[in-house]
Amino acid sequence: MASDRIFLYVQAMDPISAAGISAALSNRAEVRVVGVHQITPRTVGLIVVDTMDEEATGLVRGMRSKGLRHVVAVVSEMDDPGLMAAIESGVSGVVRRREATPDQLVQVVTSVHRGAGVVPPDLLGRLLKRVSQVEERKPTSRAPGATGLTEREEEVLKLVAEGLDTREIATRLAYSERTVKNVLHDIAHRFHLRNRSHAVAYTIREGLI
Repeated sequence: MASDRIFLYVQAMDPISAAGISAALSNRAEVRVVGVHQITPRTVGLIVVDTMDEEATGLVRGMRSKGLRHVVAVVSEMDDPGLMAAIESGVSGVVRRREATPDQLVQVVTSVHRGAGVVPPDLLGRLLKRVSQVEERKPTSRAPGATGLTEREEEVLKLVAEGLDTREIATRLAYSERTVKNVLHDIAHRFHLRNRSHAVAYTIREGLI
């Protein structure tokens, strides 16, 4: 139904890219491309950029300042620092430009609209590898509470960074799923984290685990 369509606000570094994405999605029943005056908090933002440089992250922050809570980035080239910058600036979904078919874009936009974080598997794998590298480099001793996290919160975040879902974390730590969800909610609220991808990026950047 038309009322179920996701509003999508598109921006790019150049007008041709923005027009191309808008045209590619204009006939999709799942989304409706809208202008700036039709933005609501439920609208998903979509940016088209070459790399996640300072100009691109500024574009993301500009979208979020308009009230958009969810932003998808279609990026031509993505390195590890760019991925970290994307997630930390507020991007919830990442799509490589060469993989940005209408079907793929609609799938990612829909997932992000529902509150999920979407990152290509190999990029997420690189994030997790950085987590393990940080783990290997961290001091063997640390004052209790030095990270601002409880021991239980650190345990949960480590398993999130390893890619485990809520049920798997609960099983590994012998907690209830509700307890794990409450721990993640508390962490997200305290550190202003939007999703699991952002949590992984934050823990790497801040050395929390």
